[in-house]
Amino acid sequence: MYEDIEQILFDEVDISNATDDIAQRIDNDYKGKCPVIIGVLKGSFIFLADLVRRLNIDFTVDFIKASSYGERTESTGNVKITSDISTDIKGKDVIVVEDILDTGYTLSYITEYLRGFSPHSIRICTLFDKPGRRIVPIKPDYTGIVTDDLFIVGCGLDYNEKYRGMPYVGVPKKQSKKIKE
Repeated sequence: MYEDIEQILFDEVDISNATDDIAQRIDNDYKGKCPVIIGVLKGSFIFLADLVRRLNIDFTVDFIKASSYGERTESTGNVKITSDISTDIKGKDVIVVEDILDTGYTLSYITEYLRGFSPHSIRICTLFDKPGRRIVPIKPDYTGIVTDDLFIVGCGLDYNEKYRGMPYVGVPKKQSKKIKE
């Protein structure tokens, strides 16, 4: 189906196991609470859907849309909120869910932005973490898979709006050549 994927890094089982692990940790940490889970669009929507179906706690869901990539494979560092949350998070526990934590620009910006609404707490949840690419000092509270410095797609991660629907995560051929240059 995706002939231009050079290598599959994480299959459906890897992703499912990582999601199960995160859900169990969130269930333990938020037992008896009702956090607001805020998905960062567009990339988080597949992971977020898989994650919330595994939770055994009460929660509400909202979304925020931010961008620092555009049509590039690397963050510009210039983050813009393009669609805001609609939930009042004042005094509430918030879990920000992202597909990947890379440079840290986007999640750092979003968490500082959300702090302006006076939530009780903010935690970060990411399916993939690339600590080797971190520029902004930010650490996720919940991480599924730590990965190398490769441009990856699938399971919500995209390149120019393509590949999001792949059930696995891999490296596109044309992108892997650009990264090596």
